[in-house]
Amino acid sequence: MKSVCVLFDLDGTLVDSEAICNQALLDLLPDLNKPIGDLIKYYRGKKLSVIFNEIEASIGRRLPVDFEQAYRSRVSELFAIDLEPIPGVVAMLDSLPLPKCVVSNGPAHKIHQALKRTGIDGHFIGRVFSAYDVGLWKPDPGLLLHAARMIGAAPNRCAVVEDSEVGIEAALQAGMKAFHYVPDKDAACHKGSVPFFEMSQLNELLKQSLQ
Repeated sequence: MKSVCVLFDLDGTLVDSEAICNQALLDLLPDLNKPIGDLIKYYRGKKLSVIFNEIEASIGRRLPVDFEQAYRSRVSELFAIDLEPIPGVVAMLDSLPLPKCVVSNGPAHKIHQALKRTGIDGHFIGRVFSAYDVGLWKPDPGLLLHAARMIGAAPNRCAVVEDSEVGIEAALQAGMKAFHYVPDKDAACHKGSVPFFEMSQLNELLKQSLQ
């Protein structure tokens, strides 16, 4: 396993941010009028511009020109108050004996805020990769391949840990082993991935699958 590198998604995988990010949408858009659980399901892992386009179609109007700035600001406020790591993530990272990085569709400032707020930033010093830095968003595999090149790991020796269909698709297209975190045991798992339901399971699965 020495040459393996683990590429972690951020939102919904390392940090419990999906509900927070969608709450920010509801705070700013009262006419969105959808249950937060539905928003999480619809928008999980998607590029923000795609989400905004879908919201405009749903509410029947254009979003304000400064809406992204307002949204980012609200998310940052909520992160500072409510953000927590996904249950079991701290212990999992502390015991994971493999090189690791964060590969996210979010902007770098959001990633760093989330990692610092949850106290796991020390595991990823110098190994944070944002889609905004390279102009490539999952499900395009380019961001994952870029991270692998920067780390010096062959794609077939990389494991990708994701909670979204979008991220799993990117991993499989990149030729990487995909591990699908599905805390809801009744939810569908992406075909071709290794599903797991608790972070305490991940290290053993990595050992079994990548040795």
